[in-house]
Amino acid sequence: MTTSTLNFRSGTSVMVVRELRRTARSIDGLILSIVLPAMILLSFVVIFGGAMNTGTKYVDYVVPAVIVLCAGYGAANTAVGVATDMTTGTIDRFRTLPTYGSAVLAGHVITSVLRNFVSSAVVVGLSFALGFRPAGDAADWLTAIAVLLVFVVAMTWIACLLGLLLSPEAASGSTFLMIFLPYISSGFVPVSTLPEWIRGFAEHQPLTPVIEAVRSNLMGSAASDDVWLTLAWWVPLGVAAHLGAAVLFRRTRKR
Repeated sequence: MTTSTLNFRSGTSVMVVRELRRTARSIDGLILSIVLPAMILLSFVVIFGGAMNTGTKYVDYVVPAVIVLCAGYGAANTAVGVATDMTTGTIDRFRTLPTYGSAVLAGHVITSVLRNFVSSAVVVGLSFALGFRPAGDAADWLTAIAVLLVFVVAMTWIACLLGLLLSPEAASGSTFLMIFLPYISSGFVPVSTLPEWIRGFAEHQPLTPVIEAVRSNLMGSAASDDVWLTLAWWVPLGVAAHLGAAVLFRRTRKR
């Protein structure tokens, strides 16, 4: 194992611990990350669920959408953390330490995945209490988790890129997009019920195959096309965002 690899691993672990501590100290953000998924799920299942006709129990239909919405929102919050680091002199202090450069961004990404695992667990646990009864087997659940992992990692690298480009205030606006975009998809109502002028976008936007892949796997039905569509969308987006963030971060460190 090379010295650079060891430095990257040790630096990443330090940054993950740092981000976890910052998350724990941000009580309002911690509460929001737990309360927001619960509030969204309760609102749609308890308040609107009786009026929805999706051909199945609405809780079974909407849970994957809430998981994806909250995972995307949590990943987008990383943009604020990165932008804050860039504007408060934190990165300048890291330059004086023997820290492998990309470990800073890797720490943000890993912490985002861990945070989203917790928020997704909250959604799933509450959904069972509301009557969610998935039919998928262990392999289906693993596939759904893998799809979510690809989505969250790609979204977090996109958020890192935005955090390097924007101020903390502007970066916080990116979270609005991730709250709004899932509503124009198959997440909360069937696409066929949407107006014709927006139906094409809802069918072909990048969040729809993620939601459909998670939904069909949790419910035990075939979802190979949606899984491949998810990979076709989010792997290139994630790789491009990762490379862009790495280049921008390297240039920033040289200033």
